[in-house]
Amino acid sequence: MYRHILVPVDVEWQTERRPGLETAARLCQCFGAQLHVMTVVPDMGLPLVGQFFPKGAEEAMVEEAKAALHDLVKQKIPAGIEVQVVVAQGSVYRRVLEMAETIGADLIVMAAHHPEGSERLLGPNASRVARHAPCSVLVARP
Repeated sequence: MYRHILVPVDVEWQTERRPGLETAARLCQCFGAQLHVMTVVPDMGLPLVGQFFPKGAEEAMVEEAKAALHDLVKQKIPAGIEVQVVVAQGSVYRRVLEMAETIGADLIVMAAHHPEGSERLLGPNASRVARHAPCSVLVARP
């Protein structure tokens, strides 16, 4: 049923449980799908903004995110699942939608916001992805 499952993750989210990643991995095991794990880092945008950061800061940020994503995959993804790791820059929801198109994703699995307090709604990125995705979107609760 699924051949390409995309799961965007926030490598900065410091938590033991990763509901989106865990759910996507189980689905990949069930269907023999390829897992595409991505994170999106901000870009420096306008040169005016970039001038406030040291030279090479943008490249360092991407490399740091890539290393963190590879570590997360090693820790959380069981052996036997084919995994592609992607680090993109820019707007989270736009990059997720672009990646879904590029890989021909059958499913996007995203984690919802933390359920503490009154925050029981989808975050803005998950909401936008769900509205505009070219495929089904599964929102995994923590």
